[in-house]
Amino acid sequence: MENLQSIEQFEQLKAEGKTIFMFSADWCGDCRFIDPVMPTIEEKYAETYKFVKVDRDDFIDLCIQLDVFGIPSFIGYNNNEETGRFVSKDRKTQEEIEAFIDGLK
Repeated sequence: MENLQSIEQFEQLKAEGKTIFMFSADWCGDCRFIDPVMPTIEEKYAETYKFVKVDRDDFIDLCIQLDVFGIPSFIGYNNNEETGRFVSKDRKTQEEIEAFIDGLK
């Protein structure tokens, strides 16, 4: 999964097609819990979505702006429009993440 490098890159990626941003942090146990399944999820949806990891500690201002106060969290965009969010502090399963992606507009 590509790591977000800048706010400018975030703005560009959310405006270009379908992108899912995963908000995470190295110290987050629930984020580490889903790390092993993320490559499988990415592969399953690779033809439709680009996946980008956002380090919450590196982009705390972006997280505040987007009301992402719990991680791991996911926000989907399609051509600059938010299509859905799975934002909470709760641990997420592969099934829950896939159900979120399947439900995006």
